[in-house]
Amino acid sequence: MTERILITGAAGRVGGALRPLLARPGRVLRLLDVMPVTPGDDGAEIVTASFADPAAIDEACEGVDAVVHLGGNPGEGSWSELAEVNVEGTRSVLEAVVRQGVPRVVLASSIHAAGFWTRDDVGPDGFLPAGAAARPDTYYGVSKAAMEALGSLYHSRFGVDVSCLRLGAYRPEPLSILDLAVWISHGDGARLVEACLAAPPPAGFRVLWGISANARRWFSLAEGAAIGYHPEDDAERFAAGLPGIGDFDWSALPLHRAGGGFCAMPLGSSEYPVM
Repeated sequence: MTERILITGAAGRVGGALRPLLARPGRVLRLLDVMPVTPGDDGAEIVTASFADPAAIDEACEGVDAVVHLGGNPGEGSWSELAEVNVEGTRSVLEAVVRQGVPRVVLASSIHAAGFWTRDDVGPDGFLPAGAAARPDTYYGVSKAAMEALGSLYHSRFGVDVSCLRLGAYRPEPLSILDLAVWISHGDGARLVEACLAAPPPAGFRVLWGISANARRWFSLAEGAAIGYHPEDDAERFAAGLPGIGDFDWSALPLHRAGGGFCAMPLGSSEYPVM
């Protein structure tokens, strides 16, 4: 039986990286974005539309087995825009999920929903639990925390299986020493999504760190392991080539807080740091 997965924001950075890694025999990817999505030889169904359009997202959700919601504004900006796209847009997706009877949703949250947690807040095992309460570092972080809250609501009210991924630095390789703790490789990102898509019943609500098996991480991967997420990559293999590695000091605030430089940037700013 063919499995059909809807990916919103498919033309974006995360969607573009995940597409080839999630494609497989017996699965059809339905790729939705307001920007054009390049057709490929993977048999993907291309939908050019906004996930905030109720009619369009209803049609896109018809007959799918799961939704991977990646669409949204990917960084800090004005509150009004973030609320409209990331919060109201997510609600629009979840409403369509319920109307169309889609049983499973993966929501791309962000580490910035919990950006003000610090290394002093870790548990006895030395790691910050994935279910740590939201402590957003920006308006963007607030919008992602609201996304998680919406996911919890739609699970509790309607029984949808919802996974919220607090993604760290999702890129091909680390760019700065900040990434040594929070990097997630493209391969591990796909492994995390696959684990969420295959999570066994009963339907649940879960918040997971989107982090690779980094030697310097302080974020728990136990919750991901419980549903089969076993990351294979480690930022440490890139450490020697990163600027500033010789002066590595966890007590420096950008390294001490989960949100890095986002914790000090002006609210609403469109110019923000790498992490």
